[in-house]
Amino acid sequence: MTAMLNDNTTALATARVAPHAPTQAPSATAKRRITTGGTPPLLRSDWERALFIHYEVDPAALQPFVPFDLNLRDGKAYVSLVAFEMRNMRPHRGGLISAWLSKPVANHGFLNVRTYVIRDGEPGIFFLAEWLPNLLSVLVGPRLFGLPYRFGRLDYQHDHETGELIGQVSGSGQHGRTDHLSYHATVDGAAGFHPCEADSLTEFLLEQYTAYTERGGVQRRFRVWHEPWPQVSVEVDVEDASLIKQTGSWMQHARCIGGNYSTGVTEVEISRPQCINGPHCERRLLR
Repeated sequence: MTAMLNDNTTALATARVAPHAPTQAPSATAKRRITTGGTPPLLRSDWERALFIHYEVDPAALQPFVPFDLNLRDGKAYVSLVAFEMRNMRPHRGGLISAWLSKPVANHGFLNVRTYVIRDGEPGIFFLAEWLPNLLSVLVGPRLFGLPYRFGRLDYQHDHETGELIGQVSGSGQHGRTDHLSYHATVDGAAGFHPCEADSLTEFLLEQYTAYTERGGVQRRFRVWHEPWPQVSVEVDVEDASLIKQTGSWMQHARCIGGNYSTGVTEVEISRPQCINGPHCERRLLR
């Protein structure tokens, strides 16, 4: 099925506005939070050639799989698949030595499956699952950040220069089978890449700078900052989504509404994770 995201300004005019949601541009608000909010940058990275594939989901079907309150727009929940390449991940401080020590986990692809949540008035994302091909990252990420990493094989050919975006991700399924995500998208590279329109559905889906995780009963929050995504809408054909169905039956109540493609953002700042569900949970962060 081919789908293309269409911002409906009439619907957005009546969309649910989360209480205490920031009113400034999301990137500017994120910069203030990561600078003055007690969560200084821990890591830096570049996120390149990112394809976002969006699904509209029945909130009642999605909420049982999410330990935080869903952040709805006009009564609707959303899940986005984000396929991108991470480059040059390194500590925020430490110079060339720390960058060299980070090389084993510095460069690889990602597939994120994320939904949109809110906690204490701060909107953000919650990862239902993430696939990546780096075994060391799969071991470390859950323990440090509570991230739901899974090992997978990723093959991305995001060649916006030619107008073709092709990808396939494979991961282990039940009973020894292999599940897949495969997609094909077309992009007009000559159309230009621009930041999202303010208060649009696209801005809601792309411009998120806080992440929430839960692992072993410990809930964490970490923040990121980067310049706004330069993006363009794309037509997407999802040919096989059996891999995504591993994240829950919510997929039976979802429809693909299109996607966006970005050439990427550089010098992404990532804060250290904070435990947010109790004064005694810090000692459990590495479990």
